[in-house]
Amino acid sequence: MSSTITMYTDGSSRGNPGPGGYGVILMSGTHRKELSQGYQRTTNNRMELMAVIAGLQALKKTGMQVTIFSDSQYVVKAWEEGWLKKWIKTNFKGGKKNPDLWKMFWQLAQLHQIKFKWVKGHADNPFNNRCDELATAAADGPTHELLKDEGYEQEGPLF
Repeated sequence: MSSTITMYTDGSSRGNPGPGGYGVILMSGTHRKELSQGYQRTTNNRMELMAVIAGLQALKKTGMQVTIFSDSQYVVKAWEEGWLKKWIKTNFKGGKKNPDLWKMFWQLAQLHQIKFKWVKGHADNPFNNRCDELATAAADGPTHELLKDEGYEQEGPLF
């Protein structure tokens, strides 16, 4: 297996918050793996980030060159424009959302060489469209198969 990984990710929620899911495609050479999972109650941004985390958790080796394609400006800009470094440095001061997932992502990101590329969602990219299918199918899955998003539940309702 090559040391270069291409990852496509997408997150979805039916309502924001509502049932949600993520979809991931990992590719290296001729190998391809799809991942998805649904959650009972979550947000779209949490699922976008969970997709990236799930993809990185699935890698069996460290030190990989990983190019992650996402249609989430939130996720792409947080990494590429250095927002996340500032959030980590200030311990998410000012009520930044999803610190549990960002911290998890940060730890995983340290194990690889990561580069994000933004792709337009719901457009002509077949891999992004497939991730959207995986994410929405996971969100729409049987209730007994949906996991509880513990981090979201701990934040509590905003109103």
